[in-house]
Amino acid sequence: MKQLLLAAALLSTVLVRAASPEFYEIRIYHFKTAAQLQRVSDYLRSAHLPALHRQGIKAVGVFQPIVQDTADLKMYVFVPYKSLEHFHQLQSRLTRDAQLQAAGKDYIDAPHDQAPYARLETILLQAFSGMPAMELPKLTGPKSARVYELRSYESPTEKYYHNKVKMFNAGDEIGIFRKLNFNAVFYGEVLAGSRMPNLMYLTTFNNQEDRDAHWKAFSADADWKKLSAEEEYKNNLSKNEKFFLRPMEYSDI
Repeated sequence: MKQLLLAAALLSTVLVRAASPEFYEIRIYHFKTAAQLQRVSDYLRSAHLPALHRQGIKAVGVFQPIVQDTADLKMYVFVPYKSLEHFHQLQSRLTRDAQLQAAGKDYIDAPHDQAPYARLETILLQAFSGMPAMELPKLTGPKSARVYELRSYESPTEKYYHNKVKMFNAGDEIGIFRKLNFNAVFYGEVLAGSRMPNLMYLTTFNNQEDRDAHWKAFSADADWKKLSAEEEYKNNLSKNEKFFLRPMEYSDI
């Protein structure tokens, strides 16, 4: 009996750990010049991503806006973590990575008057309970044509924000996206960032036509119409921002 109880306890622990939500970091690099952007891209491709892979992070996303603002060039980097401790420990591990320090010397040791970027923004997120781990998109089109849509949903208050998160989880808005094959990479609650209270998610498509067709189907979907009409979920969104991105050729996602 003791062995059975021990086995049950171990199984319960495994199941709890399996269901524990991941954490995500979105880094947004801001550049003044195309040369800065290229410098950081070279660093990410040849030094930073290989170092993250050596730390067991196999799927790292690197994206650029499909249409760049020439006054504020950007690059987005998405990194998943198994826990906050994993996130906390990573930087010290990278500092001790001799391969990274050598391969990334041009970026890491850049002088103050030749900085590789104008500004670096970081957003920390926790995965939704309805999708506690990221998923790689099942796309068939070439990366050069793909459209990745990063959405940012702000709410008027914290209470409305938690209601919007509930709409995705208990209301199964995630299930509607999954049913319609939106190929979502993640859904996450923003724990720290410049826009609060806020949630973000990333859906992916083979091309612009594919993206437009999916959203048309979403708007017409009976389950979505029913969910969005429920009084419980009224007025829980104050601002919706859409960022259209394309993966770099060396991006894992």
